[in-house]
Amino acid sequence: MEENNMAKKSSKLKKAQQKAKVAAQKTNQKINELGKYTSSLYNSLTTVQSLFDRIRNVTEKNMLKYEKLKTIRVNWKQQAEKIELEYKKAEVKATGQGVAGVGAGVAVAALGPTAAMGIATTFGAASTGTAISALSGAAFTNTALAWLGGGALATGGGGMAAGSAFLALAGPVGWTIAGVSIVASGLMFFKTNSDKERLENTYTLISNRDIKSYELAIVELSKRITRIIDESEKLREAIVKIETFGTDYTKMTEAQQYELGAYVNLMEASTALLVNPILGLQPKYSEQDFDKLCASESELYRRYFKTHKTMIISMANLLYKIKLDDKDKKLLAKSLKKNKDFLSSVQMAKKEFDAADISMIERALNYRYKYSTY
Repeated sequence: MEENNMAKKSSKLKKAQQKAKVAAQKTNQKINELGKYTSSLYNSLTTVQSLFDRIRNVTEKNMLKYEKLKTIRVNWKQQAEKIELEYKKAEVKATGQGVAGVGAGVAVAALGPTAAMGIATTFGAASTGTAISALSGAAFTNTALAWLGGGALATGGGGMAAGSAFLALAGPVGWTIAGVSIVASGLMFFKTNSDKERLENTYTLISNRDIKSYELAIVELSKRITRIIDESEKLREAIVKIETFGTDYTKMTEAQQYELGAYVNLMEASTALLVNPILGLQPKYSEQDFDKLCASESELYRRYFKTHKTMIISMANLLYKIKLDDKDKKLLAKSLKKNKDFLSSVQMAKKEFDAADISMIERALNYRYKYSTY
């Protein structure tokens, strides 16, 4: 009887993980689609930009705003180009090691410039608050490529990255990819079916939470695409109009000058659609959340949190909105402390990690729930 219950539980977990994987793949397809539209939007903005560059004697207010937007777009384009370049490097390396390529995990089928643009928009900034384009080496590769290789490219086939940037990447992203290997390695250490069942139930809750995150992200991505289509049409109309205004601002009619100012505002709104990240795929627990926590704590707690910063941020993303009792905490800690990849990723030794750390993560999350409205 107990074995039958275990089979049902295991099946329930596998179904939830499979559903999460499918939802992640659908999200990835939508990100790829977003890339096509952001590419078109960027081209339209570049055309408007070239027309503005030819106009002389533009008012200082409009010029300052215009130049600021120009810089933002250039930085975004460089970020997309870097994602594409690093992806190709990682793909070559993975192929040389005999690792499953971009077809693995939640991968995009093939990365072109448009897919890179979709990723640059979707994950506008890494979980550290640092633009992805500012990262380098393993941290950059793990962060920007997590979606593309389903973990394979980022880890050399290990299924889980030994790098904090990967696990802290986002609420669902890093842990959905890494979670399968954690469960597989963690469950084998339990002798009783009841303990395995409890742990599997915890991971089922996590998978179900992530499915909701992906479903909401797909809605958000679809809305972003619709808005980009609308803004792109307005920009195309602006291009036709601006070409009739001449190249000297002082010789334009008052109506034309006013319209030109409106087009600067249009460029601002369009640029925001290009560079603002998709909120549903941002970290559930960010470095900013961590900083607020430390500022609110006593010296004793603050010292603990700062010593274990990577672990707190990573695990807070895993356990966001997941309720555990004392028994669950002990079982989760027992499974995780036996996983060398996990311990390496959170920069802790086996003897350091236990159920008390799970309670501290819970403390960090409770503070996050208290001050946050989202």
